[in-house]
Formats: sequence, C-alpha cells, structure tokens
Amino acid sequence: MITSISNPRIKNLLKLKKQPKERNRQNCFIVEGPRMFFEIPQERLRACYMTESFEEEYSDRLKDYRYELVSEKVLKHLADTTTPQGVIAVAARQETSLEEVIGQVEFPCLFLLENLQDPGNMGTIIRTAEAAGVDAVIVSKDSVDPYNSKVIRSTMGAIFRVAVLIVEDLSETISRLKDHDVDIYAAHLQGEIFYRYDYTKGCAFLIGNEGNGLKKETVLQADYGIRIPMKGRVESLNAAVSATVLMYEVVRQRTENNMHKV
Repeated sequence: MITSISNPRIKNLLKLKKQPKERNRQNCFIVEGPRMFFEIPQERLRACYMTESFEEEYSDRLKDYRYELVSEKVLKHLADTTTPQGVIAVAARQETSLEEVIGQVEFPCLFLLENLQDPGNMGTIIRTAEAAGVDAVIVSKDSVDPYNSKVIRSTMGAIFRVAVLIVEDLSETISRLKDHDVDIYAAHLQGEIFYRYDYTKGCAFLIGNEGNGLKKETVLQADYGIRIPMKGRVESLNAAVSATVLMYEVVRQRTENNMHKV
C-alpha cells in the first residue's frame, strides 16, 4: 500500500492532474470516482489506485482489474473533489485524425469549438455530442483542455466514446473540411436563422468563446452564418445550450430524411 504523498507515482499523478502539457506528453489523463472509473475501456486503463474501503465495496467488480492500494490520506491528497470516492485511475487518450473521422461516414456531423473556456460547457458539449450522434468534437488549442478533470466529470463517460481532436490551427482544419465537401456553419448573432439550412449532408458547426463569440476571421472562413432566434431580452445562449439546439436540428433533419427514403 502507498502511504506517502512523496511516492514517485503519486507525484506523477499530481502532474497529470494539474498540467495539460504533462497530459499531452504522457498521452494520458486522470479519472476519478467509481462511475467514471468503470466507464474506462479496459484497453485504455493504464494505472489504478484505490483505498481498501473502495476495494471492499466493489470487490465483485474488480476481479479483472490490476490496481494498487493507497491510504485515505494519499487519495484525499490526489482527489479533485471535496469528498473523495475511493479511486483514481490513469486512462490513455484515444488519438484520432481528422481524416479517420471524416472517412468513417458519408456525411459527417462535426462541432468545432474555438477558444471555449468553461469546463462545464466543454464537458456538456461532448456528452451531448454522444447522445446526438455527432461524429467528432474538434477543439482549438487555446480552449480549455478537454482532458481537464472538470471537463472529464461533465462528460459523464462520453469522453471514452466520442472522438475529440485538439487542433493546432483551426483555420487549416476548416480548409481541410471544405476540401472534403463539408459545409461550415458559424454560429453568431448576425447569421441567418439556423433551421432554414439543410444539414443532411456533411456539416460542421463553429461555436465560439462564451464571452466574445467567434473570431471575425473564423466567421469569414465559414460558408454560412447561422443564429438561434430568441425572444424577450435574451441576447445569447450558453455555448453548450446553443450547440445542443444545433445538434438536435441535425438529428431531426436526418431522421426525417431517412424516413422519407423508406
């Protein structure tokens, strides 16, 4: 059992927890709590640390797992939540290229996030992307790290099932998507009402920063500008809410389109 916070493995866990550069270097991220732990695909589980009380409580589910016991003190030192839940694990990131994503389906649906900063928004978008059948979430490098512990918790396990790509150059990514006949839609307040467009073909939606929206040059690179109509005195919607509305318009159109083909 590990009882010291000076243990090299514990120090490495803290690095992975706190430093995006270290997560990138090791190609791993931290997962905390039983719900998320049991969502990790076995082939992506790199290390696991748990308390004796967790081992006892979940003994029937741990038969195929390799893990190391740690003291309650050590786990509390590692935990991101105020009430630690007995287990912390290291999971491998799943690397996916843009070409792999758009090559898997005839008409991909993608969401591109530019400079998104709120971990809750990021996590909710990834979680909703799974529910709506979005093919990938593409994240600009200046956004919050999608492998940040708060984002991971917000995804409720979807991070293991949705293709998430972090790109160095969002402008180049947009150009590559256009080369593959994917239409680019920029969500901004001066756009046309979003449900006037056809999303049954390949489509990608740009969602911008919570406070400032999309950069002007990004909007200009899009094929179309779209907006969600709003009544009352509301000027804009939360980024995750906006993305959800757009995702389910794609679901609606594609479902209806398939029904008409039958």
